[in-house]
Amino acid sequence: MKKNLHPEYRPVVFRDPSAGFAFLTRSTVTSRERVEWGDGRTYPVVDVDVSSASHPFYTGRGRIVDSAGRVERFRQRYGKA
Repeated sequence: MKKNLHPEYRPVVFRDPSAGFAFLTRSTVTSRERVEWGDGRTYPVVDVDVSSASHPFYTGRGRIVDSAGRVERFRQRYGKA
């Protein structure tokens, strides 16, 4: 394997500020910000807009689309009488 070809793969904290949720995983992403984790060590931190704690699909707060109502409205407007 060639030296200095691949980025460093190390522990990184991903944080969702809107949900107050963070998790530690390994990644090659870089960040200048650092945060102290529960184990007493400091890790680079990356803020994300959406995580499993704030996405409607995972939280169950998603809207249900009324597809049947849309079809009926379409048929009323453009369908045959």
